Amino acid sequence: MVQWPAAGYRATSTTEVKRSRFLCTLARTDDEAAARELIADARRTWPDARHHCSAFILSALGENPTERSSDDGEPAGTAGTPMLEVLRGSRLLNVTAVVTRYFGGVLLGTGGLVRAYADAVTQALVMVPRVSPEARHTFSLEVTHLEAGRLEAELRALGVGIGVVTYGEVVTIEAEVADPAPFSGLIANLSHGTVVPMPLGTRVVEVPL
Repeated sequence: MVQWPAAGYRATSTTEVKRSRFLCTLARTDDEAAARELIADARRTWPDARHHCSAFILSALGENPTERSSDDGEPAGTAGTPMLEVLRGSRLLNVTAVVTRYFGGVLLGTGGLVRAYADAVTQALVMVPRVSPEARHTFSLEVTHLEAGRLEAELRALGVGIGVVTYGEVVTIEAEVADPAPFSGLIANLSHGTVVPMPLGTRVVEVPL
């Protein structure tokens, strides 16, 4: 199951290791431009910090993920890579983590840095609200006023999503389903063959987990 942070989510948590402070900003980012902006914003917010290490995993629904990471001046492989590994383990996509480090005067060593950066991201992930994106197929149904109320109620009872309902010479009902294959047959049965669904396209719905 594909999982994203909830739309608009952004939070910062702080951990401390031997007087070094690690501020992890974690956010939902839907494309690389948004991920880069989050990293740039961390630099603007804490311009006196020594390092702004980062990692992100991005993927449009159904596409292969894009992954990037940066050690930003820390020894190679001690920051961005462990951060990225934690993001992979979380199973989240469209997520960016930026860990801003204020040096505390005590060297942590390569192993200490790996643990510190990984722990900073792990802590930030704990409270992330998750959603599962689902592609929904939308149809337009033109129904007589006499039958509209009954048809809408039966569709809702069957778990079909109902969008905008427009009243004119006929009633137009927008219906959303995850699987379009059986929908025409369902409508034919419910309307005794008097209603033909007209496809309107698809949209992504984010279902809270």
